[in-house]
Amino acid sequence: MPTTACKRAKHVNIRLLVDLGKYLLAIGLLLWVVWANWTPAASPRSLASVAASTVGLMGDPGVGFPAASLRTVCALVPGRLEPPGLGYVWHHHVERGEPLRWELLLLALSIYGLALTLTLLRWYLLVRALGLVLPVFAALRLGLIGIFFNTFLPGAVGGDIIKAAALARGQSRRTASVATVLMDRAIALWALVWFVAVLGGVAWGLGWLEGPRATTAAVILRLAWLIAGISGLGWFLLGYLPARRADRFAERLTKLPGVGKAAAEFWRSVWMYRNRPGTIALVMLLTWIGQVGFLSSFYLGLMAFWSPVMGPVPTFVQHVLLVPMGLVMQALVPTPGGAGGGEWSFGALYFLFGAAEANGVLASLVQRLFSWLFGLVGCGFYLWYRPATESLQMGQSVSATPVVDKPTASAIAG
Repeated sequence: MPTTACKRAKHVNIRLLVDLGKYLLAIGLLLWVVWANWTPAASPRSLASVAASTVGLMGDPGVGFPAASLRTVCALVPGRLEPPGLGYVWHHHVERGEPLRWELLLLALSIYGLALTLTLLRWYLLVRALGLVLPVFAALRLGLIGIFFNTFLPGAVGGDIIKAAALARGQSRRTASVATVLMDRAIALWALVWFVAVLGGVAWGLGWLEGPRATTAAVILRLAWLIAGISGLGWFLLGYLPARRADRFAERLTKLPGVGKAAAEFWRSVWMYRNRPGTIALVMLLTWIGQVGFLSSFYLGLMAFWSPVMGPVPTFVQHVLLVPMGLVMQALVPTPGGAGGGEWSFGALYFLFGAAEANGVLASLVQRLFSWLFGLVGCGFYLWYRPATESLQMGQSVSATPVVDKPTASAIAG
């Protein structure tokens, strides 16, 4: 027993050290990305352009200016070197107190909140599709605390674990409860790919993505079309799987050691979702509307701080391609809410589309502030709204609803 206790304590200490390392990594990445884009260095190409100009001739040692002052002289000429970075925003809006475009910032914040609410309603529909009863306000409460943990815990699924555990505690089919959270993630990612494939394809057909970065857009679109096509074909063929074969596959899964029962229940949940095309279509629609909201909030949040001297920004249509990619890249970073990695990703994507990298970092930082704000609001709502009858309502609903622990695929399909 003492040995077991020591092993558990050692495991907990290792976990704490790993989580602490992730927080330190997030702080380090954020500081590095902000520092690198505070006053971006001029590229060799821009320096060569300046050296060949009138200002460059003035900076030649044989003409009258020392070579070391070339950068200083050129900095006085707007647009001759790289655009100013985050330091320009700090200097003008913090030190000098120049006003922001508050109307755009508030609009971006409002749209972000509405899009976030749609993601919570999406999960609520997935819960109801499996026959699990959950009050709307309870779903919002669990979803908001999930957003808080997704924002402030290392990794991108910490809040999902909390949400799944809280839902399963009030249900008889606990594996199905966890399946709703997993399917929420999977369908959101699938809808994101289809969002890029469909809207990006329409924009490409209308000629809105033509220009110097058309090749980059074409590569992204082809990749989205490939993933959407393969996954869509698999989902379509799943609908033609006979119910008896689905039952047989579930029975085989139950024989897996340790995880058989959970795997079979998850398969039955997936099968049930496949036989609820109306629910899945509504969930996809909510995801698309929410995605339009998120990328609109992203773009408007940047426009609240942006000025022409800060350099080029991708068009709104180009954001249809780069924002989903940036969100996926951010989710892969094992820091709290993808902090640091998301800023670097959007900066790199802006650079890929021929825009100023610092503008991408700035847009991501604005979204980071939005997510922190709504994460804290979500935690406050969770602690404030604690109805005494919530667990009782969930328990009564489950007991009053005839749910079989192991529903067959034949019953679902029939």
